[in-house]
Amino acid sequence: MNMSSGPGFFESSHRRLQITTLAGGLLAVVVIMLGAWTRLVDAGLGCPDWPGCYGFLSVPSGEDQIRLAEARFPDSPVDAAKGWPEMIHRYAAGTLGLVIFGIATAAWMSRSEQTPVKLPAFTAGFVVLQAAFGAWTVTLSLWPQVVAAHLLGGFTTLSLLFLLLLRLGRQYAPGRSLPPENRAALLRLRPWLYAGLVVVVLQIALGAWTAANYAAVACPDLPTCQGEWWPETNFQEGFNVSQSVGPNYLGGKLGNDARVTIHLSHRVGAIMVTVVLGALFLAFIKLTRGHRLSRAAWVGLGILAAQVGLGILNVLLHIPVAIAVAHNAFGAFLLLAVINLIYRVHQVSPAKQPARINS
Repeated sequence: MNMSSGPGFFESSHRRLQITTLAGGLLAVVVIMLGAWTRLVDAGLGCPDWPGCYGFLSVPSGEDQIRLAEARFPDSPVDAAKGWPEMIHRYAAGTLGLVIFGIATAAWMSRSEQTPVKLPAFTAGFVVLQAAFGAWTVTLSLWPQVVAAHLLGGFTTLSLLFLLLLRLGRQYAPGRSLPPENRAALLRLRPWLYAGLVVVVLQIALGAWTAANYAAVACPDLPTCQGEWWPETNFQEGFNVSQSVGPNYLGGKLGNDARVTIHLSHRVGAIMVTVVLGALFLAFIKLTRGHRLSRAAWVGLGILAAQVGLGILNVLLHIPVAIAVAHNAFGAFLLLAVINLIYRVHQVSPAKQPARINS
C-alpha cells in the first residue's frame, strides 16, 4: 500500500499549504510597504532598467561598475540611495512570486476536496501580470496609469492570498448559535457588505492615483486645504487618464489645481469609507454580540479607526515616511477586514422556517 496517498499525507500537505499561504500573505504586506517606501523616497526610477539595475543584478558599486552603468544609461547617473530601495522592493516581489508559484504547484499536487486548485492557479497567473506592470512602471517612466494599476495589483495579490487562506482554514458553521432573526439579518446585510467592499476598493484606487500623481502634499493643512475649505480645482486635468506616454513622470506633471482636486477627492472618499464601514461594522457587532463572529467586526472597526488616525497624521506631519507606509499597510488591512466579513457571512446558513400546519 502506498502510504503517500493516505489521509495523513493529505492532512500534512494541507497544513503545509496553509503555512506557506500565510507566509505569502505576510510577504505580500511587506511588498506593499516596500513599494510605498520606494515611492516616498522618490526611488521609483532608482534603476532605469528592469529586472536588473543598470544591467547588474544589484545596484552598481565600485568605480568600474559605476562607469559602465553610466555609459549604458548616460541620462541616469547612479544614485545608490535611490537604487537600493528599488532593488530591495524587486527582490521581495520576486520572492513573493516564487512563493505564489510554489503554492499553486503544491495545491495541484495535493488536490482534494479540501484543497482549492483554481484560486492558487489564478493567483499565479495574476502575479505574472503584476510583474509586467512592475516592468512597465520603470520602462514607461512612472506613467501614472501604470503606477496606479501596479499599486492596485499589489492589493489584489494580497486579497487573493488572504481569500485562499480563508478557504484553507477550518470550516465551521458560525451562525448556528445565533438566534434565527439575527442570522436572517446577517444575510440581509450581505449586499451592504459588498457595497462597502466597492467603496473601499474605490478609495484604494483614489489613493493609488494620489500617489501616482504626487498629490499627497497638495493640501498641507487640515481640515482646510491651502487655507480654504474648497480651493480652485481642475477635475478634467486631475482625472485625465489619457496622459501621454514618454515624459519622465518622477515628481508628477500635473498643475497645482489638478493635484488639489485629487487630494480633496481622496479626503471625501475617506469620509465616505469611514461612514459606510463604520455603520457596517457596528451593525455586524450588534447582530453578533456575544458570538465569536463579532471579533471580526471589532478588528475591522479598530483598523478603520487606526487608518483614519494615520491619514490625519499624514497631513499634519507633512507625509513622514513611516506614517505614510503604515497608512498604505492599514489600507490593505481594511480591505482584508471587509473580505473577511463577507466570507464569514457566506458561511452563515439561513434560519430554518418552522413547518406549516395544514388546517
